[in-house]
Amino acid sequence: MDATTLLRALAAHPRLALGGTDSPFEPFPLLEELSRRPAWIKRDDTLGPAPGGNKTRKLEYLLAEARRRGARRVATFGALTSNHTRLTAVLAREVGLEAHLFFFDRRPAEFNSSLAIAAEAGARLHFLPAFRNARGRMRLETSNRLTHALCLARLGRHYFIPAGGHGWRGAMGYVRAAVEIHRQAVAARLGPACLGLAVGTGGTLAGLMAGLRLLDSPLQPVGIDIGGLWRGFRRSIATLAEEVCHHLGTPTSFALEEVPLIEKRYVGPGYGEPLPEAAGLEARASAAGLSLDPVYTAKALAGLVDLTRRGRVASDGPLIFLHTGGTATRS
Repeated sequence: MDATTLLRALAAHPRLALGGTDSPFEPFPLLEELSRRPAWIKRDDTLGPAPGGNKTRKLEYLLAEARRRGARRVATFGALTSNHTRLTAVLAREVGLEAHLFFFDRRPAEFNSSLAIAAEAGARLHFLPAFRNARGRMRLETSNRLTHALCLARLGRHYFIPAGGHGWRGAMGYVRAAVEIHRQAVAARLGPACLGLAVGTGGTLAGLMAGLRLLDSPLQPVGIDIGGLWRGFRRSIATLAEEVCHHLGTPTSFALEEVPLIEKRYVGPGYGEPLPEAAGLEARASAAGLSLDPVYTAKALAGLVDLTRRGRVASDGPLIFLHTGGTATRS
């Protein structure tokens, strides 16, 4: 399928243009130095407000559907440092929706920047210290289903957004991104390249898998698991990529071994905790004018560098790092 045909298929699904223009695609000298390979960075951290990030692309489709259904409020959930909940709060306000954010933690005595921005945007914050120790023992789909039931009991009618926007509508945002990245890589004459990214709930990776497969692109995504949060995570991602292709009118199968996910190796002490090997990267990136956050992007970049040095990245071609955004806050 060519890019024009894929964009036409995407246009059948409602979308609100909230992220602005295409995000920059630039040489990445730091990664080139560390990996000794040509390197580029895709700056999705520049998308949207508050500051931006990859969840903007997903929310363009999710909030459009909420509006289409006539919802007045949306609900979602995440960790205390969640980029997803922060951007949901800010973008929901922009389109006239009331946001309710659920956190399965105690209300902190002092809000970090993500929580403060969400509160300033007018979101209602709900702190419920249940399931705090369920990480890694529950399937993502189960977590979404239980939280949706809780939101219904508390709020009544609303539009529910799964964790991280993990659903076929949200993942459509990264099918569109796959077209964008593919075109930028072609313009840069990169040829086959490894596309590395952080993976928390898997929607970004699933959308890229679907989009790049449908485009027959030479770009090869490699997802770095930064949380070790979910049971059966590969199956969740494969199923989501298949759902995306189905809704785009091109049924496609993804075997578990085709899910390019590096699980648990670069999680460190756990979700929300920094990876010790990444600490130096944060400082070096900051000196070069690039912000990495310890929860997602610093871990992913450290993982991509390590995989390259160990010969675990299949292609000998260039590297592309997808900067998915985030703030330098810890829980």
